[in-house]
Amino acid sequence: MLVTDVNEALPGGSSLLRNEPVQARSTARLTGLLDAAASIIDEIGYERLTTAMVAERAGASIGTVYRYFPDRIAVVDALALRCTQRLVAGVSAAVAADGVDDWRQALDAVIDTEVEMYRSEPGFRSVSFSDAPELGADGGAPAAHPLAESLSALLADRFGVVRDDASDLAVQVVVEIGDALLARAFVAGGDGDPRFVEECRRAVRGYLEPVLTVA
Repeated sequence: MLVTDVNEALPGGSSLLRNEPVQARSTARLTGLLDAAASIIDEIGYERLTTAMVAERAGASIGTVYRYFPDRIAVVDALALRCTQRLVAGVSAAVAADGVDDWRQALDAVIDTEVEMYRSEPGFRSVSFSDAPELGADGGAPAAHPLAESLSALLADRFGVVRDDASDLAVQVVVEIGDALLARAFVAGGDGDPRFVEECRRAVRGYLEPVLTVA
């Protein structure tokens, strides 16, 4: 794993971290802590995660954990944010790939990307991106989830989908619907229940068909 992964997943100034990593060694140490947390969460779930477990699994001192995270909740939030950023990056790459020629194929690429994250990304099944910290202003409505914002921009830029308030809201809704259905598909683990994956495709496309228009 590249030591830049965490910096990409946790932008500068993130309130999740006590100390922002500024050197490669610090970044690698933070990456190791999150990797350790992800492996523990895959085994026992995030409810039972402790900072002491993270330190032991990472081969670090408890002081090292507290150097970056004030408590176990901050560890989980940071891991969820990393999962979110990796998902958004994967979606962007998938939608830009050759052979994706319209927005319907793009939706399939998005779902395929998230399914692969469920199968292969440590910690993703337990925290997913729905657990990432709210990104809205204090006291205001939450901002659009990064995946919804990224998807709306991709659909407009790549496929000429008209972007307005109605389409932005519709994309936010299908992101929530898709997340719930794919989470259900992986409740029992393994490669996921293909029935729910296919229903996710049908529900997402069916919801967006009457809303999206192409310029």
